Amino acid sequence: MRPPPLPDPLDAERRDLNGRAGRIALWRAGRGAPVLLVHSINAAASAYEVRPAFEAIARTRRAFAPDLPGFGFSERGDRRYDVALYVAAVEDALDAIAEECGDAPVDVFALSLSSEFAARVATTRPARIRTLTMVTPTGLDRRSASLRAPPGTDREVPGVHRFVSQRLWSQALFDGLTSRASVRYFLQRTWGSKQIDEGLWNYSWTTAHQPGARFAPLAFLSGRLFSKDIRDVYERLAVPVWVPHGTRGDFKDFSGADWTASRRNWRLQPFESGALPHFEHPAAFEASFRAFLGED
Repeated sequence: MRPPPLPDPLDAERRDLNGRAGRIALWRAGRGAPVLLVHSINAAASAYEVRPAFEAIARTRRAFAPDLPGFGFSERGDRRYDVALYVAAVEDALDAIAEECGDAPVDVFALSLSSEFAARVATTRPARIRTLTMVTPTGLDRRSASLRAPPGTDREVPGVHRFVSQRLWSQALFDGLTSRASVRYFLQRTWGSKQIDEGLWNYSWTTAHQPGARFAPLAFLSGRLFSKDIRDVYERLAVPVWVPHGTRGDFKDFSGADWTASRRNWRLQPFESGALPHFEHPAAFEASFRAFLGED
């Protein structure tokens, strides 16, 4: 079947970057001090995942949001997708922002697993990031205390990527994971409710049915994109950190975040929502976000 046309994920201007992470689509709108918003990684990810926050911020700030490698309008080729590639993508976006807006530090918003990539950039290039918002981040659950390993170590399960990427069945496997019913099922688990955002559901299905859509998600399934040393990375963060998170669904475990209570630069804030509070409580989320950025 011919893939359905993919609409723009945001009402924004698109710029294509060609940097260390390959070709990346960077969406931008608004005027003022820049904010970078980075979507999550999953089987059907895209910049649409940050849409409510992007639209709110773009009213008074210059909002930027990339489609990460392997997703949306960015390069989707059959190559190695790993932590280093996604860290490079965040760095490429920050470099493009500096080129356009100057060298002032940027407020960064990252969703779920992409929080790990943004945090790594914040520890290696601290002059580039002013604040870090991590929405429902990975690496703070009950198992997170064990995530201490040599720098750059990932959590890939040996053999999994080789198996799921076999040419004979990889496309059929991915098609099953991204059927309309499957996408709805996984979003309901993300929301912790059957009341999901229908626009996100439709866009997620559409973007997962573009040419090359399976390559990055198969790396995600193998565990390769999760950092085994992320607890050490988080503990090195010196910038102000805000962690809004939900209390419903599959991604509500933040029992491994107790250590942040003693860190003056960290603040966790629960929302009565699933993993995407900016979709469910846009006004309250925007108010808290702007307060964190010092705009209240």
